[in-house]
Amino acid sequence: MTRSSRIAGLGHHVPARKVLNAEIEASLGLEAGWIESRTGLCSRHWALPDDTLSGLAERAGDMALAAAGIDRDSVGLILLATSTPDHLLPPSAPLVAHKLGLGRAGAVDLAGACSGFIYALTFADAYVRAHDKPALVIAANILSRRINPAERASAVLFADAAGAVVLVPSSDPGRGVLGASLASDGSAYGLIQIPAGGSSKPFAEDLDILETRMTITDGRAVFVKAVEMMACCSAEALSAAALEPHAVNRFVPHQANARMLSAVAARLGIEDSSTVTTIAEYGNSSAATIPLSLSLSHQARPLQLGEKLLLAAAGAGLTGGAVAMGV
Repeated sequence: MTRSSRIAGLGHHVPARKVLNAEIEASLGLEAGWIESRTGLCSRHWALPDDTLSGLAERAGDMALAAAGIDRDSVGLILLATSTPDHLLPPSAPLVAHKLGLGRAGAVDLAGACSGFIYALTFADAYVRAHDKPALVIAANILSRRINPAERASAVLFADAAGAVVLVPSSDPGRGVLGASLASDGSAYGLIQIPAGGSSKPFAEDLDILETRMTITDGRAVFVKAVEMMACCSAEALSAAALEPHAVNRFVPHQANARMLSAVAARLGIEDSSTVTTIAEYGNSSAATIPLSLSLSHQARPLQLGEKLLLAAAGAGLTGGAVAMGV
């Protein structure tokens, strides 16, 4: 059995359309500066009419695979973390695998909302260790097509993006996932949801289209519960990895809003200088925010052998988790 995995390639992609706060503030009748002062967002990217989820995922995956420089036929698994697949059926991952030329690699979607990438990364690491084959993890969302543009709580936050990571086998036990913690809280199931379109409330001729859009029923409760879940999971992941918070070189949290990032970092005792933030320019693209941020951080300052990473997220469900990794 392979002792560990390691990050061999990173990639990301965002749609060409950049949406500034002023456009959304005007549509919602908000005063200038309202969004940035409350969320830390200045802009976000939204899909163009011809953009598809599988297309965004393909672009990010292709960048990660090129950076890894591996034979694509060697990839054994692709996991696509998304809440906005091309279709309800079939899953989008097999199409992405086909577009990327990954042969007969296993491919499946993973619906973990904002924490989907954390789950997918944990599963992919276990696959690489067990089967001695590379795995590709992609997280992508087109949330601009799922928000209610009239609901302030969701319309100001959400964005479209994709990020990807290639994991390959390694004989170095200090690399790959060193510790992980996954959690859920189904008592908060309805705090963030799309009410209709699933099997409990299927599509019908008389269905109000707004019921197929995302809604946040209690933003304050989401904030409190998400901070608690991210902080607890992070502490458990660090403990499992035998790491102290000060040993974390880059803390890459889910980019929900700027206040949440600061609150989690403060709870953990992680310096602001170690926290990777992309929310100001790219907004909240759910599961895609962590791999997008990690790829952008690597692009600006390449990851170095021996660095320690802490990744953490929480979102709808509620689902959450954290992973401590060695580069």
